[in-house]
Amino acid sequence: MRPGHPAPESESERPTGWALRSAEPADVEAIAELRATVMRPDLERLGRFDEHRVRQRLRDSFSPRHTSVIVADGAFAGSVTVRPAEDGRWLEHFYLAPALQGQGLGSAVLRTLLKRIDAEGALVRLNVLQGSAARRLYERHGFTVTTEDPIDVYMVRRPDAGTLGAGTA
Repeated sequence: MRPGHPAPESESERPTGWALRSAEPADVEAIAELRATVMRPDLERLGRFDEHRVRQRLRDSFSPRHTSVIVADGAFAGSVTVRPAEDGRWLEHFYLAPALQGQGLGSAVLRTLLKRIDAEGALVRLNVLQGSAARRLYERHGFTVTTEDPIDVYMVRRPDAGTLGAGTA
C-alpha cells in the first residue's frame, strides 16, 4: 500500500495486491491504449469504433489531477477519473485490463472510491455504453438509470446514508 492511501477496513473487503496512485501526464498513452482495447467490442457492436477517435477522446479530456492509476501486483492495471461537478462528482475513464476483469478488482476500486465520495455527501454521475457489462457493475453499487439514448446510459448514485457522518481517516 502506498503512503497516503488508506488501508481497507478489513483485508477481505478487496482483492490483495492493488493500490491507487495519482496519474501523471506520462500515463496518458497507456490509458488511451487501454481505453481502445476495453471499449472496442462495445463500440464495434454499436457501429461507433474509430481507431483514432477512441484514443483521442481520452487524450483531449485527460486530467492527471483527477485521475488515478490502478496498480495491481506492481503493474499498470487500469485507471479511473473522478471529476468535480456542480452537483457532485463524475466518474469517468474507469478501465481495467481485460485479464483482470471479473475477479473483483473493479468492485474493490469502485467500493473504495464510493466510500470516499459518500463521506463527502456527494452524488456520483456516470455514463456507460448501451449493452456494456459495466452497467451491471454500477447497478450492483447503487447506480440507477436517469436517462438513456441509443448509445449511452446515464446513471446516478446518491450518497450511501449508512456511511454519512462516518469518520474519515
